[in-house]
Amino acid sequence: MVWVLVVLAVLVLVAVVFVVGFNRLRRQDVAVDEALAGIDVQLTRRADLVPNLVNTVKGYAAHERGVLEEVTAARAAVQQAAGGGSVPDKAAAEARLDRALVNVFAVAEAYPELKASSNFLQLQGELAATENQLAGARKQYNDAAGDLNTTVSTVPWMFFSAAARVSKRPFYEAPEAQAAPPTVTF
Repeated sequence: MVWVLVVLAVLVLVAVVFVVGFNRLRRQDVAVDEALAGIDVQLTRRADLVPNLVNTVKGYAAHERGVLEEVTAARAAVQQAAGGGSVPDKAAAEARLDRALVNVFAVAEAYPELKASSNFLQLQGELAATENQLAGARKQYNDAAGDLNTTVSTVPWMFFSAAARVSKRPFYEAPEAQAAPPTVTF
């Protein structure tokens, strides 16, 4: 009779550990998804600011059509990647938009009246704030992915990862173009 109670207690303990492990892995997986969605929100916000910036610049630099067309194409790529692309797709689209925006700011340097425009200055400020929020969203994603990756790689949680259908997630790596901040002087 005692051995039956011992076996029953062990089975209950194993079941509890399984439920705790399963739930922990699922919670961390959801946290990674939420953090990735935060990056998408900031990329979309940034892409939504771009048309206003382009329209402001258009009035001063009508002949800079190629630069403005690249910004528009880069913005479309960001929106597409934010709508369901992989982490590397999002990073590549973000890098393309970064390069296009650097070109827009380079055009602005050629037009002193544009640099002094309140609309341009306001948009530039909003883009700077969005960049800070995007950096925070990237950090939050990488922190959540790191926590999940650590859990999936350690005992005893690694034994529950297949049952929870959870695996390691890639880190959000800034594209090479973002290794150093772009320098734009006014």
